Amino acid sequence: MHPSEVLFQGQRQPLLLPACDHYAGSEKLMRKSMALQQELGPLFDITFDCEDGAAAGNERAHAELVASLVDSPDNRAHRIGARLHDVTSPHFAQDVEIIVGAAAQKLAYVVLPKPDSLEDVLRAQDVVNQAAAKAGRAVLPLHVLIETHGALHDAYAIAALPQVESLSFGIMDFVSAHHGAIPAAAMRTPGQFTHPLVVRAKLEMATACHAHDKVPSHNVTTEIKDSAVVANDAQRAAAEFGFTRMWSIHPDQIKPIVKAFTPRLAEVNEATSILQAAMAKDWGPIAHGGRLHDRASYRYYWTVLQRAKLAGLALPEAAAALVNQPESI
Repeated sequence: MHPSEVLFQGQRQPLLLPACDHYAGSEKLMRKSMALQQELGPLFDITFDCEDGAAAGNERAHAELVASLVDSPDNRAHRIGARLHDVTSPHFAQDVEIIVGAAAQKLAYVVLPKPDSLEDVLRAQDVVNQAAAKAGRAVLPLHVLIETHGALHDAYAIAALPQVESLSFGIMDFVSAHHGAIPAAAMRTPGQFTHPLVVRAKLEMATACHAHDKVPSHNVTTEIKDSAVVANDAQRAAAEFGFTRMWSIHPDQIKPIVKAFTPRLAEVNEATSILQAAMAKDWGPIAHGGRLHDRASYRYYWTVLQRAKLAGLALPEAAAALVNQPESI
């Protein structure tokens, strides 16, 4: 049997998405990000932004541009999504009609910003599904921004929706929603990792995702000149808060984010050694390096190898043999 079949035995396996979600709003930046994705491969997702990317009065033309680029031959990896206007905006239905209607087959996902409740997400989901069905797409994944008090309150219920793949934390809107009760310093490091209300929001959102095997995506780093700040934020988001994905708003942020979320080679080697020993014992408990391991830790190390593969890490031969073996039919 395939390792995943043994270790999860019919249970949901954790969803894995590329570690970096790169946002682009203007045509120039959209095309640049597509070219970079072709160069690096699908190591990161691209989100074309209608909410903040469309100039006032130009919403329809912007949506048409997004649809044409998503549906173009340059979208080779099919890992491009679109952030729509929020469900209360007069432009939301138009975004859905144009983008989903024209590019449903190639869209990786759509992002729903600023819902205030589970009900808002369900309303948006219904509109998206109707347009997707007309375009011949049975299920179009949804990514939901958690940036309001109501959405945070309903995060568990939102993450439980089968169509939802990921929740993203919108730190600037969340802080602003407190009307000065949280200082502006909490939008950036170090405040974003220490202010109690922001820490609580991040932890609750990440926990909701993991409870339902969804992907928690960390907020943007506004510092675009210093890659060390980006790398530090990504490392803390992963190691201290349980995030497995993070926004990028500048091409220079992509590589530091991907690197921060990619397992180190030493951990890949350890995972390979432990899983090989487990297979030799028919997945029973083993002693390795003086420590006991069983299926609970095997599931962890199996995910390490899956994340390394997704990030494009050159796996050792033994690790590649594990993750690339065909599943039984």
